[in-house]
Amino acid sequence: MTTDGASREPLGAVLPAAIIVMGVSGSGKSTVGAALAAALGWDFRDGDAFHPPANVEKMRAGAPLTDTDRWPWLDAIGRHAADRDAAGDHVVIACSALRRIYRDRLRASGAAMRFVHLDGSFGLIDARMAARRDHFMPPSLLESQFATLEPPEPDEAVIVVPVEAAPGTIVTAILGRLRASA
Repeated sequence: MTTDGASREPLGAVLPAAIIVMGVSGSGKSTVGAALAAALGWDFRDGDAFHPPANVEKMRAGAPLTDTDRWPWLDAIGRHAADRDAAGDHVVIACSALRRIYRDRLRASGAAMRFVHLDGSFGLIDARMAARRDHFMPPSLLESQFATLEPPEPDEAVIVVPVEAAPGTIVTAILGRLRASA
């Protein structure tokens, strides 16, 4: 501790094992998540990599996932976070986690985790999705993403960050909020 009471230990020493960067498709989860992981010196995993092939094909065909489709995916992400926690490691994972029940399912993994919600308007995110290429999630599913989204409640202690700024600015804001809450 310093004389002003501020801790000078590394930020990673006071953070949970997993930070879940959440939001609708196109909100920047992968871009911001990878940049946040790099800033922290942690591993980054894209939640899309945990989807079973059937889920990817369903989304590619323009069909939204059901809760039944999502449970194995969320459980795989939760297991990865719990394994990292048990090993004393840290990870940033990009995962939509749109509904509270999904966030609660991830929390039930037992891993120490914190959520960061990348929040943006339909218009902004729709424009981003229209501009991106080679992603299995078609822009036509964005409406279903917003319809499914249950914004985090205050008791969830989720860091909410607007996505209008550049990714580096968003990461700086997240780091500031993490430091303030550590």
